[in-house]
Amino acid sequence: MTQDELKQLVARAAVDEVVEGEILGVGTGSTVDFFIDALKASGKSIPACVSSSVRSTKKLEALGYRVLDLNEVESIGVYVDGADEINADFAMIKGGGGALTREKIVASAARRFVCIADASKKVDVLGAFALPVEVIPMALGVVARALRALGGDPRERDFTTDNGNRILDVHGLRITDPKALEDQINAIPGVVTVGLFARRGADVLLLGTPQGVVRTARG
Repeated sequence: MTQDELKQLVARAAVDEVVEGEILGVGTGSTVDFFIDALKASGKSIPACVSSSVRSTKKLEALGYRVLDLNEVESIGVYVDGADEINADFAMIKGGGGALTREKIVASAARRFVCIADASKKVDVLGAFALPVEVIPMALGVVARALRALGGDPRERDFTTDNGNRILDVHGLRITDPKALEDQINAIPGVVTVGLFARRGADVLLLGTPQGVVRTARG
């Protein structure tokens, strides 16, 4: 199976995790695009969605879904999103698409986080995928020096986030303690957030494999 076929497989499986009648949180990325299409095809009744990016909002609205600002919502039942890497403890690296800050905010408001990914994203140790860090533009130099002091090789991405900020992709890290590194990087002045989702990791992982979708739940 191709990678896109695996993504489609896991996207269809994620629809079963959606609770009708509840506000749905929707992430960002190619696998999520397949999920949105599968959700529409399913006919499930969703009163509204909260989206983590302009890209997903446009796609949802084009398919007829009502998209609310998070400030209008008291609770989100399920948040569905992908990952660039995920480990056995359900800690993730996210932000390859540049929406890490909004993804982290929406995930924090959800009762359950369902991660959808193809098998290539499951790793023993995080860090082969460069770690995204969203940074206020005036702080790029300061933050880059701090990240080098942590042993990383930060490189500015040619990209501006939906929040008007920049991203440093940090190469060369082997992340054995994701929670500690998340706290450490988030404490650097000028950092908006780091694309480590360890403090609020996934609750359910749907992993697309050539043998089918493997579902695992934390705890």
